Formats: sequence, C-alpha cells, structure tokens
Amino acid sequence: MSERHFDAIVVGAGAAGLMCAIAAGRRGLRVLVVDHANKVGKKVLMSGGGRCNFTNTGTTPANYLSANPHFCKSALARYTPWHFIELVERHGIAYHEKELGQLFCDESSKQVVAMLLAECATAGVEVRTHCTIERVEHADDGGFRLHTAQGRLAAPALVVASGGLSIPSMGASGFGYQLARQFGHAVLPTRAGLVPLTLTGKHAERLQDLAGVSLPIEARCKDASFRNFMLVTHRGISGPAILQVSSYWQPGDDLRLDLLPGIDAGALLREWQASRRDAELKTLLSEVLPKRFAQRLCEHWLASKPMRQYGATELRGIAELLGAWPLVASGTEGYRTAEVTLGGVDTDGLSSSTMMSRHVPGLYFIGEVVDVTGWLGGYNFQWAWASGHAAGSAIAA
Repeated sequence: MSERHFDAIVVGAGAAGLMCAIAAGRRGLRVLVVDHANKVGKKVLMSGGGRCNFTNTGTTPANYLSANPHFCKSALARYTPWHFIELVERHGIAYHEKELGQLFCDESSKQVVAMLLAECATAGVEVRTHCTIERVEHADDGGFRLHTAQGRLAAPALVVASGGLSIPSMGASGFGYQLARQFGHAVLPTRAGLVPLTLTGKHAERLQDLAGVSLPIEARCKDASFRNFMLVTHRGISGPAILQVSSYWQPGDDLRLDLLPGIDAGALLREWQASRRDAELKTLLSEVLPKRFAQRLCEHWLASKPMRQYGATELRGIAELLGAWPLVASGTEGYRTAEVTLGGVDTDGLSSSTMMSRHVPGLYFIGEVVDVTGWLGGYNFQWAWASGHAAGSAIAA
C-alpha cells in the first residue's frame, strides 16, 4: 500500500488542531488534519448553546488550572484574544459580549467552523474525517508513520490535538493520552471539569423537587470563589457558579455557598428586626431569594418565626448560614456532561513556547489533551487557539 507524505500531521480536527494546521499551512508546510469523527469541530459547534463562546477578552494565566501554573503564559502572551477577534472580524462574523468578557457569535457557531475551514483551504491544509488511526510508529528516520482506516501516512512532525474525555457521545476518547504514554510522557490523573455536581442523602431529598429554581450565589471551595447563578437540578446543582467551582472541588472537600452575594446578611436581618418586627423570616427571605427556595431553607436549616422573637446570637447564626451555606456534594455528573477534562499530558515533558515534546523531537501536544484547563467562559477556546498557534508556528519547515 502506498504511503502519503506530509510535513506535519495533526491528530484531531477541533479548535486547537485546526488552528495549528492553519498556522503551519500559512508558513508553506504541507499539513494534513485527521479525525475519526464524521465532521470537524464538534465541540465548537455545540458550545455556547450553538453560538460558540469563542474567547474571553479578560484572559490571563490566572484563569487556568494546571500542575504548573506558569506553563500557559508563553502561548497565551503570543496569541491573545485580540488576534482571534481580528480573524473573526476579517471573516465578517458578528459577535457580542454576553458578560464578564465572554464573546459569542450573534448567529451560529457554524460560522466559526466555516471560518477555520476556509483558513485551512487558503493555507493548503488537507482535512480528512472518518479517519481512524490504528497505530502510530516512530520511524527510523525520526519521523512518524500512521496506519489509518484510509491508508498509511507519514510526516516528520506529529501534533496531538485529540482533546480530552469530556462528552464521549461526541467521540471523545483517551487516544491522546495513549499516544503520550507510548512516547514516554507522563499523564496526570484526569477528571471531569466544568460539570454539574450531584447530591445524595438529605440534601438530595430536600432539594430535589426544587429542580428548575435558579438564584445568584457565590460558590467557594478551597481558595476559589465564583459569583454567578446556581440552578437546582433533578440530580443536584448546576449553573455557571457551580460549573466553575466544580473544577476545584473533589469529593470530601468543603463547599460553601453565599446565598446573598454582595449583601451584608447580618445588617439586613437587623434592619428587618427593627422595621418589620412582626414579619416571619421565611416571608422576608422570599423577597431576596426564590420563594420556594426560601421556604425550604426555613423548613430544614433555619427555624422561621417573627423577627421580634430572635435574639442577637440567633440572628448571627442565621447570617452565617446565609453567607456560607454548607452543601455536601456526593460527586459530579462525570464526563457525560463535563465541558472539559482536568489533568492530562504532564507539561513537564513539553516546551511551553513550542508545545513540542522534550522526549521526542517533532512530537507536539496542544489543547485539552494537555494539563491546562480554563475556567468557564471562552478560556478553553483561547487556550486551544494559543497552544495551536504556538505549535503551528514552531514546526520545522
């Protein structure tokens, strides 16, 4: 069987892989992108409710989790949100800021995928779907040989952009980690990130029938805190604040929710006691919290009575609970609904400026497969663009 040769082969036609191919193709390299899925950019297409939260204007290295928090700095500094915004604008894609620097397409995430494919075409990049890789060999000449469902392929540079384990229904697999181990790289333990938390026992029983109730909170775990909405679900809790804190939380960790973020609960309670002495606590809490949620709090966590009947110590206790409500989560919904995978290829084995392996020249790892995970809100796409661009700019011509 004949063997097709390229300057670089990219495994994975997602955000990072396509960006890498574009950067390399623009430099005159013959680049092939292969993906086992039936179409490219599946996570791009589904992201942001179909509108693709393609970057965040406030991106800094502090928005990422990694065993080495410094690793992402170089790539992020050299390919910023403004570089990607310039590309989006050049393709005439209308966009808007939703909140907190998050940029979304006005119309559809399909526009971002079409833009990436148009850039690939302009750069002479070949993209193949339905291309399952059976095995990868490191050739005697230092290059790589891929045995695929579409024949044998070879190149002196191989870029692994195969993503993580999140959302297996869209084709996610551990193939990138398998390749990393094959070539002597350490893979740090992986777990679901940006994922709803599940509840069992008392908390589940008390909250289950409140599914659909949403409220602003500040979720705190370890040194991380996020202020945004929480949504009660049939299985537990979700919403932006919970998804954010889920990347820091692990079973057994203390999770506290400020149910009145930005409000001094103690001062509010004292004011109510002074001006609305005959009103019951549950009635007053229903004015600042969803009514059903406030009533449930008073049924199980706070004894509701007229405000005049509370002593100063009781009021302090209520204020403390409202400001740091302890919620005992039992786990997460796992990779099935997780937006990202935490952990992955250990950055100690990679160059932070080129993303190339320190063990095998010509081998690169980019995007979600690497142990760099962003917050919710466009940060993971920015890491995909930045790490992809770093590798694509570094592949030897």
